[in-house]
Amino acid sequence: MRGHRGDRQLRGLKLARHLKDAGIAVVEVERPKRRHLRRRGKSDPIDAEAAARTVLAGQAAGEPKSGDGRAEMIRTLRSARQSAVKARSQAANQLQSFTVTAPEELRHRLRGLSTKELVAAAARFRPGNDPEEDVEAATRFAMRSVARRHRALSEEIAELDAHLHRLVAEGAPGLISLPAIGTHHAATLLVLAGDNPERLRSEASFASLCGVSPVEASSGKVVRHRLNRGGNRDANRALHMICVVRMGSDERTRRYVARRTAEGKSKWEIMRCLKRYIAREVYRVLLSPAVAEPPPIGITEPVLGADIP
Repeated sequence: MRGHRGDRQLRGLKLARHLKDAGIAVVEVERPKRRHLRRRGKSDPIDAEAAARTVLAGQAAGEPKSGDGRAEMIRTLRSARQSAVKARSQAANQLQSFTVTAPEELRHRLRGLSTKELVAAAARFRPGNDPEEDVEAATRFAMRSVARRHRALSEEIAELDAHLHRLVAEGAPGLISLPAIGTHHAATLLVLAGDNPERLRSEASFASLCGVSPVEASSGKVVRHRLNRGGNRDANRALHMICVVRMGSDERTRRYVARRTAEGKSKWEIMRCLKRYIAREVYRVLLSPAVAEPPPIGITEPVLGADIP
């Protein structure tokens, strides 16, 4: 499919949905690695042949996301929220830059204000009807405009947060009942799994998709593992933040960290094990969204030892 990348993605999405509605199985194939493209070239026939060989060899990524349920709703709202947050940060940075270049009297008045205080002060400015009168009038007009934009974006983000919270709470109450998993981390993981999480063959494949599966990194007499550097980076960041919060506030996690530290494990090795354990918890809840009580880490450690070196 030639053309703009967005057009190709749209045509591919329409084709996948049409085939699915017709009862034809659809398989997701990852993009070929660049080193393979350099060796064999790239064209539509070459790409089609490579995709067919990948499927026949059993190396395909699996069933694609259905994109027709609650997870897709969460994805669209989350995308809108991310752009609003980015725009609000830009507005806040622009306001702070105005305080540097503003005339001396105005700069002295705004010096030392936090972003919240600066927005409140700038939104109350009365620059007059003619912003072209002088530099101070133009600066006041510009700052009031940016401050009101910041407030409007904050209201938009709050509205999107309310919708996201309801969707996540209704779709996966067991996920947000787990320690240190709030609405936004849960939304990230739900979007990753999609509306058909059963397409994920095992918890190991889910961990690999999140970039928290252990990879052999032994050398000589040193036996060790490291984290997978691939996977979805948003999901990887969500699991990392969950791990960090649990290490500081969750009592059972703190006991686990203390025990593994006494065994000679480094902080990063312990975090690698914890991320893999959190991925296991999340995978179980995604397959059964009801409220679930996570098993104690200490009791499951013999089992974890087999999967999480």
